[in-house]
Amino acid sequence: MMGPTTSDVHPTMAVKIFSAGVAACVADAITFPLDTAKVRLQIQGECQTSSAIRYKGVLGTITTLARTEGPMKLYGGLPAGLQRQISSASLRIGLYDTCQEFFATGKETSLGSKISAGLTTGAVAVFIGQPTEVVKVRLQAQSHLHGLKPRYTGTYNAYRIIATTEGLTGLWKGTTLNLLRSIIINCTELVTYDLMKEALVKNKLLADDVPCHVMSAIIAGFCATVLSSPVDVVKTRFINSPPGQYTSMPNCAMTMLTKEGPSAFFKGLVPAFLRLGSWNVVMFVCFEQLKRELTRSRQTVDCAT
Repeated sequence: MMGPTTSDVHPTMAVKIFSAGVAACVADAITFPLDTAKVRLQIQGECQTSSAIRYKGVLGTITTLARTEGPMKLYGGLPAGLQRQISSASLRIGLYDTCQEFFATGKETSLGSKISAGLTTGAVAVFIGQPTEVVKVRLQAQSHLHGLKPRYTGTYNAYRIIATTEGLTGLWKGTTLNLLRSIIINCTELVTYDLMKEALVKNKLLADDVPCHVMSAIIAGFCATVLSSPVDVVKTRFINSPPGQYTSMPNCAMTMLTKEGPSAFFKGLVPAFLRLGSWNVVMFVCFEQLKRELTRSRQTVDCAT
């Protein structure tokens, strides 16, 4: 009697979570300079001093950062970024299918169940991974230029200083905004990717393989970037701000609006898309391939035993 084919064997939840975590770390390591450029462009405008460096465009920001602060500054906060992917991305992506099945009312999953799954996994991921987000943003934003003393010397130093000077709540600063951002990105990203892949395969435009995954990931990244940009900019500004600069998140948004105008909410949009779009491509392709290979290995072991 023949055993099931690879396509008949579904990956376990553990395989999905592990694959999502590894794929997210690979994607983060590759696209991190774009994320750093996005953060620097988003906080630009807070410091109005004449000596402040003005960043122009994605490439201009990256080259200016590398020239003035050294190439390694582009990877400032990477350890916290990888910790964020391990603690949150692995759950929000790895648990998506399982949550989708939980919310499904029949054999076929509806759009409502996809959105509900995205909301749930996105919320869980934020509460677990918020401290890593706070540390990552602050390390990316800090500069040693113009005699400024860095607030933190490294990742674990940042965790310690934030916890001791701002309390444990400081590590969860901006959780509400990040929760809103994560829900928007998670729902848009995962649901759009899911729907696009399904449509391309069902209509026989592309097979369920790398070209299909790349196309779906790019479209998902674009939709998620545009919808989440205003929340993302306010979140970055609020998380990076020292105690007392803004009285609340709405105050941060109103300060941006009155001082810099509506366009401030879309600062860093191009690097945000380049980063999220390329992050999606690397992550989803790695995720799908790793998940497939681990499932195939598990099937081989099961057949051997």
